[in-house]
Amino acid sequence: MIGKYDITSVKSRQILDSRGNPTVECDVYCGKGFGRASVPSGASTGSHEAVELRDGYKDYHGLGVLKAVENVMLIGQKLVGQDVRDQAGIDRISKDLDGTPDRSKLGANALLAVSIAVNKAAASAKEAMVYEHIGHIYTHSEPRYCTPVPFMNVINGGAHAGNKLDIQEFMIVPRAQSFSDALRFGTETYHELKNLIGKKHGKEATNVGDEGGFAPPLTKTEEALDFLVKAAKKAGHAKDIFIAMDCAANHYYRKGKYKLNRKTFTPEKLIKYYSKLVEDYPIVSIEDPFHEEDYASFSALTAAIGEKVQVVGDDLFVSKESRVRDGIREQSANCVLLKPNQVGTVIDAFQTAQLASHSNFGVMVSHRSGETCDDFIADLAVGIGCKQIKTGAPCRGERLAKYNELLRIEEQDVEHAEWFR
Repeated sequence: MIGKYDITSVKSRQILDSRGNPTVECDVYCGKGFGRASVPSGASTGSHEAVELRDGYKDYHGLGVLKAVENVMLIGQKLVGQDVRDQAGIDRISKDLDGTPDRSKLGANALLAVSIAVNKAAASAKEAMVYEHIGHIYTHSEPRYCTPVPFMNVINGGAHAGNKLDIQEFMIVPRAQSFSDALRFGTETYHELKNLIGKKHGKEATNVGDEGGFAPPLTKTEEALDFLVKAAKKAGHAKDIFIAMDCAANHYYRKGKYKLNRKTFTPEKLIKYYSKLVEDYPIVSIEDPFHEEDYASFSALTAAIGEKVQVVGDDLFVSKESRVRDGIREQSANCVLLKPNQVGTVIDAFQTAQLASHSNFGVMVSHRSGETCDDFIADLAVGIGCKQIKTGAPCRGERLAKYNELLRIEEQDVEHAEWFR
């Protein structure tokens, strides 16, 4: 007899992500539940991320994922009859089948599709919200839910744009009493930004990139920051809109030095430059300000400004527990960017978040530039109570899927994070 929580079948297929590239989708069925998940992909990636399996065939210019789809079905054969609520046990089965530290045999995209679909199927079978199910797995006690502060990428540079800005992302961070107000403040500022850019650089400069941000023909960091300050003031939210930057400094690192704004910086001079930006602008968070192996410079910057500014490790940590441990020991940052596809399973993401939280590091759940309309990370951010989410501009359906899910969650009387630190 099939039990309520017994997995009965696993299906998979190749679909397209927001860049029109193939990705993996997985369906998990159990006695009384169903879960579907699809996996995102990054353009700016750290070298230590788990491996995303691609076919390398002629179709889709080598980016097909039919091998990963087949591997989902291989994993699924081992999961039939398993209790869908046993996230740790199911993720262990997947990892044992893969048998590699970087998930390169079966592919992190295959493992994560199964892992998230299992999580959603378990919530469905329990007749619970996904964030509630996550919370009970994550804490093993009474969870403390909150809707996160949104970090909205509204101006692009670096690997995300074709302009001369070296900093990859300029984000607005709205502070409000509710998530719906935060979303409104950010959205109103975004539209004022569009008007300002259009007036100065023409309508073509307001075309949006992968994450919904604009890529105007700017050359200096300060130009982008000035636009954000002016847009917030024009929208009437000057006191409520703050700024965050994702530097993605791997892209402007050259043989021990950094080439930014057409100047060459030593790590010491770059620390002074970032510190000056923090003095001059309402910056509250700086992500990946140095190369992913430059732990010493991360530590020096955190010591210099970490009391008032969040220093976030993405390429530095790639969501891996082992690298976060190194960062905690060296005090190389004070926040971890959490991207489940960097590690391949829900449980691995949980373990990284728990380590960070127990060490008084912040956790910011994040999307990827190549996204799908899967809204799982919205539930993830609420379920682990991490207070902050990075999921793009208030534009493009795959970004809005996350924001709209958070609006629905807010209706469950979930309070908004007072602030992200």
